Amino acid sequence: MLTLTCPYCGVAAEETELAPGGEAHLTRHGPGSSATDFEGYLFARQNPRGVLFERWRHAYGCGKWFLAARDSVTLQVFGAYPAQSKTPPDDLVAAIRAARLGWQPPAAVSAHPDGRTGDDYALNPTPARDTLA
Repeated sequence: MLTLTCPYCGVAAEETELAPGGEAHLTRHGPGSSATDFEGYLFARQNPRGVLFERWRHAYGCGKWFLAARDSVTLQVFGAYPAQSKTPPDDLVAAIRAARLGWQPPAAVSAHPDGRTGDDYALNPTPARDTLA
């Protein structure tokens, strides 16, 4: 079972006490952005195999949102930090590098991996919604 320690109240909470909030450090696109950028923000996620930075809410505790780094394969938790952080803390990055040799933190999280848009980068491609009858 996944256990994360809330950086606000210090409680080690099991995943049943938490609410997932998806990928952390996304570039948000809203009013005034292009339709493609907004679509990418709403629907496209990288979902990499390995180290992830995610948003979590301590739903059955203090109720606050926080960010956490974990490995999506092994479920190893590297740490949690406040939701207001623009980037992961240096000590957390150092802990991940020590555990995963050669790992580099992402420069920025993009809604369009490798600059691609739409359905063309899905691991299991499906027809684009414009072609569905």
